[in-house]
Amino acid sequence: MNTHRLRPAAIALAAAALAAALTGCQGDDSAAGAEGSPSAAATASQAPGTSGTSGGKGGATGGTGGSGGAGSTATASPGAAGATGAKTPAAKPAAKAPGSVKTTTPATGCADKAPDPDHVDPDEIAVYRVEELPAGTGKVNLVIQHGAWGCPGTDSDGTPFVVTGEDSRWALDQAAYVTATNPIVAGSKNQRIGVQELIDWIKAHPDSGLVFKYATGDDGAIHSLEQVYTP
Repeated sequence: MNTHRLRPAAIALAAAALAAALTGCQGDDSAAGAEGSPSAAATASQAPGTSGTSGGKGGATGGTGGSGGAGSTATASPGAAGATGAKTPAAKPAAKAPGSVKTTTPATGCADKAPDPDHVDPDEIAVYRVEELPAGTGKVNLVIQHGAWGCPGTDSDGTPFVVTGEDSRWALDQAAYVTATNPIVAGSKNQRIGVQELIDWIKAHPDSGLVFKYATGDDGAIHSLEQVYTP
């Protein structure tokens, strides 16, 4: 009898223990579920991370926008403009005005017309003729003209001796020192000749107008006569 009474109690106890065990399992599952929910939270928290990645991309995009290439390009533009400005070619010098022809001015000190007595060469004369003087004088007269050297001509090799146009007479000592060149003697170098040789040549070639450098002695007569070579 007692055995039969104890079975239901034992069954009841076993059922209670099983229920308790099941309850404990469920509690463990809930706890596990509670512990599992953070992982969802973690998943949720990772979403910002993903948006953080997106932000990273946005940052990269910002980097692209900063692709700063464009930004630096925009910043470099003024520099480029500056560089372009630096390469601007310098202004060229003003071109010469057309028609500015170089003119030739007469050489300083040359005669372009018959000189007056105050502007003749002091030690050069042009000889034209010879006039005999009495034998006792020991002299001859030279018919000469004073003058000055003219300006160089464009169609001649030398410069002309421009005379005053007025004849003068000057005594030449027959013992004077005389040198001559072409055409009196051959060659372009002065050679010593006698006074008579000079007189003979001038008589044979009157009004030649050869130019001579002269010097006078104490008596006022010409004692030195050296021909000036003119091409």
